[in-house]
Amino acid sequence: MLPISAVLEHMEQFAPLRLAAEWDNVGLLLGDRNVEVQRVMTCLTVTHESAAEAAERGAQLIISHHPILFRPVQRLTSDTPEGRVVSTLMRSGIAVYSSHTAFDNTKGGINDLLAERLGLVEVTALRRSEDAGRCKVVVFVPEADLTRVTDAMFGAGAGHIGQYSQCSFRVAGSGTFFGSDTANPTIGMKGRREEVAEWRLEVVCPEAGVEDIVSAMRKAHSYEEPAFDVYPLRPSGGSHGEGRLGRLPRPTSLREFAATVKNALKANCVQTVGMPDRRLERVAIVCGAGSDFVKDAVRAKADVFLTGEARFHDCLAGQAEGLAMVLPGHYATERCGVEMLAEHLQAKWPALQIWASQRECDPLA
Repeated sequence: MLPISAVLEHMEQFAPLRLAAEWDNVGLLLGDRNVEVQRVMTCLTVTHESAAEAAERGAQLIISHHPILFRPVQRLTSDTPEGRVVSTLMRSGIAVYSSHTAFDNTKGGINDLLAERLGLVEVTALRRSEDAGRCKVVVFVPEADLTRVTDAMFGAGAGHIGQYSQCSFRVAGSGTFFGSDTANPTIGMKGRREEVAEWRLEVVCPEAGVEDIVSAMRKAHSYEEPAFDVYPLRPSGGSHGEGRLGRLPRPTSLREFAATVKNALKANCVQTVGMPDRRLERVAIVCGAGSDFVKDAVRAKADVFLTGEARFHDCLAGQAEGLAMVLPGHYATERCGVEMLAEHLQAKWPALQIWASQRECDPLA
């Protein structure tokens, strides 16, 4: 028997929820994680049609890209579209999970998929998560404290590196101290120099979390005055972060690039900003609605910004900065990820029935 929790655990390893934007609503949003799962449907959005499809086909779990009940509601009744959808899901015992922007941003997620389909090379993050600041905290602990201090720092948010958590480095050594008359040493005596066996424990963490992590370390540490250091880390390259930035193997025109996008994403139509004959090489990508990343694309010196949809004034802002834009639609930039995810999960669990919604379609013809 495979519980829903096993699928969710795999999803959270593939697309860690900590990668989601702060404003997002991700994770298990409806249902019981302990229920046995045999059928799973992926979809871009839980609508009346996709919920009915899942119910008719006996799904126990929907993995929807967009969260249900994204905005707060005060009532769930059959008088509202949201209420009717949730009612269908609850009557059928269907759980709903969303990873949304975590799936957008993760390695092998939707933005990487778009970059791959367009043949981009030298792909990195458009807005790196490290740009918010990362640090390394180093603390010296006696062996008796090592596990307790390590667990406390992990619990406060330290030790995340890419797809891995609870990461640390440890090396054994010796520490010395000379306690004053008012000191109260845990090990040894005051008034003389002591040498004790200690471990050097290193963990990385977001800069914003340093205070909490140091506080947790102090509470778990037995020393009156723990010795520790905090080092700011320089941002590194790679694809960790939001959006993607890459280079076309050969320069092309905006007209040709828009045609390539239309074909690669099976888009109904593609809107563009810029002169059709403009030559392009550096491409910025943000799936879905990426207006907030126009400035990032300009800062990265991208020639063109590919996103699903953008606000009118953001298109004008990009145009004023000399940035071309390609807009194939919200659905076209994310539906491919929903289909890829179904294939990924089916390969993981061949005994389950897993499919991407067949009734879902782009509401914009």
